[in-house]
Amino acid sequence: MACEIINTPSATAASVFDYGKLYVDTIPVKQGDESSPPKDILVFCPKVAGTYTVVLFIQGYLLSNTYYTQLLQHVASHGFIVVAPQSIVLSPYSEEDITSAAAVTNWLSDGLQSVLPTGVEPNLDKLALAGHSRGGHAAFSLALGHAETNLKFSLLMGIDPVAGPSKCCQIPPKILTYEPSSFELEIPVLVIGTGLGSEQKNILFPACAPDGVNHKEFYNECKPPCYHFVVTNYGHLDMLDDAAPKITKCVCKNGTNCREIMRKTTGGIMTAFLKAYLLGLEGDLKAIVDDPHIAPTKLDPVSYRLE
Repeated sequence: MACEIINTPSATAASVFDYGKLYVDTIPVKQGDESSPPKDILVFCPKVAGTYTVVLFIQGYLLSNTYYTQLLQHVASHGFIVVAPQSIVLSPYSEEDITSAAAVTNWLSDGLQSVLPTGVEPNLDKLALAGHSRGGHAAFSLALGHAETNLKFSLLMGIDPVAGPSKCCQIPPKILTYEPSSFELEIPVLVIGTGLGSEQKNILFPACAPDGVNHKEFYNECKPPCYHFVVTNYGHLDMLDDAAPKITKCVCKNGTNCREIMRKTTGGIMTAFLKAYLLGLEGDLKAIVDDPHIAPTKLDPVSYRLE
């Protein structure tokens, strides 16, 4: 069944919402391989020779990094290398995710080049950090210094980040202070939220991204420059692959349209933000902010603070 695009993108920034011009390699790297990454990882990179900015992506709680293949291929196809560690941790806390992500960050300088195709080189001078759900919480925690890394992060993206089941039950590290602009971050931050994430799927499951610990509070505590886009009619797991296990559609409230639209929207916003703040190409991000209707589906609210 074909997806119905709710909005009709203009030519101005439509390209970021579509798959980019570069073909992408998806490279699984095992912990025991010659390159010796500290965790199993998936690397998404352009097949065309060149030097590309790197994005480290942390997956959500009990989810596989493979469930994000289509989303991360979308980002990579626009000229980025995405490294996604696999950290399946049964504990509901983020410490292991943070430690694992830090270890992979410290591996990048010596290990990443050896797993890339000939002619493809990573630019680690400007490293981006991103995460979804509890992985978003882990990404913010890592950026805030809850683990040491030998590389600095130049940009942070939280994809529907969640800091626990409720305001009174934050998972450690408890980074939310409920004070505006309290995050001690000196880098640009993007927060993408979902309109349905705070709603229950049914009486059996709590909301996957409850109010008080979700994207709204993360954005509220960011310092400028920061951006907040809410994909109104989609849910917490709607950016996952079509082939992700069916259970991923059973625990969180879902949008009524297909996941492809959510992936296009999420991937497009991520790409526009990366281009603006790491490559100095601001046109796509400005176009989306000025006219959110160019996105494939409704974005509301759209907020940003530059100073």
